[in-house]
Amino acid sequence: MPGRDEDTGQYTGQYPTQDFLDAINEEGGMAGTGEIADRGGCAHDTAYKRLQVMEEKGLVTSQKVGNALLWVNSQDK
Repeated sequence: MPGRDEDTGQYTGQYPTQDFLDAINEEGGMAGTGEIADRGGCAHDTAYKRLQVMEEKGLVTSQKVGNALLWVNSQDK
């Protein structure tokens, strides 16, 4: 779910990192972009872009399996 600024209560347009990590964990530690988007309540494109940023920060890793891109929570390794 998108977050809200704690001081103003305004919508931030951001999805908490922990929501994405939780979605991966709830799928057994490895999940596709679509599954993460569905669990996070956001569009596939939004999830993909957010996961790319998380990968750059070392929070998740991705693996190409066939035509799918699967994401793994790096913090659980």
